[in-house]
Amino acid sequence: MTRVAFTLRMDEEERAVLEDLSRIEGRPVNQLLNDAVKHYLNKHRSPEEQLLEASLERLRAYRKRDLGFRSAITAFVESEASLEDPVEGKPFEQSGSSQAAGTGPAQAKIREVSGA
Repeated sequence: MTRVAFTLRMDEEERAVLEDLSRIEGRPVNQLLNDAVKHYLNKHRSPEEQLLEASLERLRAYRKRDLGFRSAITAFVESEASLEDPVEGKPFEQSGSSQAAGTGPAQAKIREVSGA
């Protein structure tokens, strides 16, 4: 993220306290002010923003737990192998098309994922 220069006007007393704090903590005044602004903005987020952020965190955590959705793929493969399919091996034609089932984009993706 690009940083931009920003002029801030404050009372001399507050500036002196900031400079003292900067010396005590060994951090530049600029860094202290940036941290304070970030803290203030995070504290005053709207409920909608907080809900969205929480949802994003849950999604990120899920993605880390199941990289590549391997458990979903495994569950799909296991169900295909263990459950009986009443139309297994029977030709099927879509209405208005002479193309047989198993050649559409979903079927092609299934074949790609399963290595068939």
